[in-house]
Amino acid sequence: MLEVTALGWTLTIGVIVALLALDLTLGVLRPHAVGFREAAAWSVFYIAVAVAFGVVFGSIAGWDFGAQYFAGYIVEKSLSVDNLFVFVIIMTTFAVPEKYQQEVLTFGIIIALILRVIFIALGATLLNAFSFMFLLFGLLLIFTAVQLFRHRDEDPDVEDNALVKASKRFLPVTDDYIGGKMITRVDGRRVVTPMFIVLIAIGSSDLLFALDSIPAVFGVTNEAFIVFVANAFALLGLRALFFLVKGLLDRLVYLSAGLSVILAFIGVKLILHWLHEDITKSAPEIPTSLSLIVIIGVLAVTTVASLMKSRKDPDVKAHAGSLRAHDKERH
Repeated sequence: MLEVTALGWTLTIGVIVALLALDLTLGVLRPHAVGFREAAAWSVFYIAVAVAFGVVFGSIAGWDFGAQYFAGYIVEKSLSVDNLFVFVIIMTTFAVPEKYQQEVLTFGIIIALILRVIFIALGATLLNAFSFMFLLFGLLLIFTAVQLFRHRDEDPDVEDNALVKASKRFLPVTDDYIGGKMITRVDGRRVVTPMFIVLIAIGSSDLLFALDSIPAVFGVTNEAFIVFVANAFALLGLRALFFLVKGLLDRLVYLSAGLSVILAFIGVKLILHWLHEDITKSAPEIPTSLSLIVIIGVLAVTTVASLMKSRKDPDVKAHAGSLRAHDKERH
């Protein structure tokens, strides 16, 4: 079992908060259109920080825990790319001006981080108290994988989001983005802008992704500290990654299929762990090293196959995937 001192937690959280403050400063206090060179530089920086943390952590805690961190980080990073698909859909649906997209992304990342901290604490508590939660998490991931694969060529319907529909119905909403504000006054009346509705949509999508990603990362490690840092470092680079790959997202045509395979694999791993611990010691367990190889392998094959497909057929477009079917006749 991993033992992390109070100093270790404090230093780690301090680094994450400092990076989050840096992201907040860049994204909210200095709104601007982000170019490819700037996005590439920041993406390399955040990945380098995550890798450096993993190397230091592995050398201190041991490379078994280090491998768990890198497996968790790669799982969360790949799920974060799918998260970006949804961000693109939301920003396109609500026509968010390019100069305000950084602000939306930064708040989306903060909301996601807060939600995941809550779910990590809840998940760790449940797993410690009830071992059958490994079975339930495993079944949840397999169900999610099947649904995602079935609807891999669809996108989530943002307009059908219950919170978005309720907000539009009960709140006075302006037609225009007014200086990037969420709440303002028009003719002496307090109103919300489309930016507020966008953040509602982003926050609710973050909630759904947290429900999937937390069981997924618990599938490669039982350590709450590793789950937390893997999620945090995967999310921190999301703002820069968005501007770096948003032109590439349309070409990742098999990403949803690849993610469904990864989620199903981790679901099976969780169920086997439950069988080994609660039913029979003869049930096999999947080691972290094998999990890491499978995850990297699936992502590599998915990426190469996607780029080959899009080169052969430039008109084909990738989709974020959906967990339920939508009535296409409405669109």
